[in-house]
Amino acid sequence: MTTDTTTTTGAASDRTLVWSDEFDAPISWGTRWTGDRSSAYRYADHNPDDSKLDRLTTDAVSIHDGVVTFTATPSEHILENGERAWDTGLLTTEYSSEGFQVQTGDFVEVRVRMPAAEGAWPALWTWKDGGNEIDSFEYHPDNADVLELSNHLHHVCSYYSDDAIGTGRWVTIGTWYQAYTVKWYVNGGEVFSDGKGVGDDWSAYLILNLSVSSGTYHPAPSGPGPVSFDADYIRVYR
Repeated sequence: MTTDTTTTTGAASDRTLVWSDEFDAPISWGTRWTGDRSSAYRYADHNPDDSKLDRLTTDAVSIHDGVVTFTATPSEHILENGERAWDTGLLTTEYSSEGFQVQTGDFVEVRVRMPAAEGAWPALWTWKDGGNEIDSFEYHPDNADVLELSNHLHHVCSYYSDDAIGTGRWVTIGTWYQAYTVKWYVNGGEVFSDGKGVGDDWSAYLILNLSVSSGTYHPAPSGPGPVSFDADYIRVYR
């Protein structure tokens, strides 16, 4: 689908593309991606923690014209905290036969369209062994021009605001996992460097997903949905 080829060439130009998904073919469940569980979720396919209503199902992930769409809808499942879950989509390299992991020195880039519906909580992040989390971005439509950029290894977070970010807009986001600093890029320009990094031996699985907010920190869905989120590609350079 790619119509805007904006890339963060300053970080990726001297590197080799080692792994990618352009979403121009059906999801290869179990080979490249897993969509029904994550070790980041307490009950594997759902998680009443972290103010999320997620219940994972591969049925919530579809591909059309080179774009992957995550669609969240109210579930019949009631979470352990008494909240009604939303069936929603997640892609992770964890548990897949490829088992791809990003590592220190890698640069990851994703092109996504920011959702408009209340309750949408899309993100690209990493996870392994109960942590190793770097958030390339989190987004909430109630803060329509803001991306949350986080290094949870060192409890560093930046809220980056830009008029180019907004509901319905395509945005290219890059993250460079360096040993002593993590750098974030938006639409080709560096926007934040945390001065902390991930260390020499860091590695983690990728997660691209649409969570649904419970309303604790950001509004929950205001109606029966659906809530959706689109991505054009994800690429890793090494």
